[in-house]
Amino acid sequence: MRGIAMVLLAAMTAFAADDAWTKVRELKSGTELRIFKKGGLHPIIAKMEEANPDSLIIVVKTEELAIPREQIDRVDYRPVRGPRVTKETRESGPGTDAVAAAEPPTNAPGESVSTTTSLVLGGQPDFQTVYRRPPPEAKK
Repeated sequence: MRGIAMVLLAAMTAFAADDAWTKVRELKSGTELRIFKKGGLHPIIAKMEEANPDSLIIVVKTEELAIPREQIDRVDYRPVRGPRVTKETRESGPGTDAVAAAEPPTNAPGESVSTTTSLVLGGQPDFQTVYRRPPPEAKK
């Protein structure tokens, strides 16, 4: 009975690894990746070229590299970002600003409203993990 459980566990682990690698293969070319290799000190930041069942093909600066799948511990990707620039408009006037409310009223005949419009540059979204190498199979 224990042998059957070990075989089932190994099959489920292999299926989970293939399923996670399928997600890597579904990423679009040009997607920004962060790849952690076995024994590597620093991750590799690159652009996705393609992934096949045995390796990941990436572009680092102007060089194309192929990394064998068994050398990869983890792959993170940066999701497509939303609009880079957003517009913010703020209005202030009597009753809308705490500082303006504390000041004595001026001799102006009517109320005045100030409108400020600014453009905000959006940052990049954080990386999200798409693949982790499964733990090694238990030895008998």
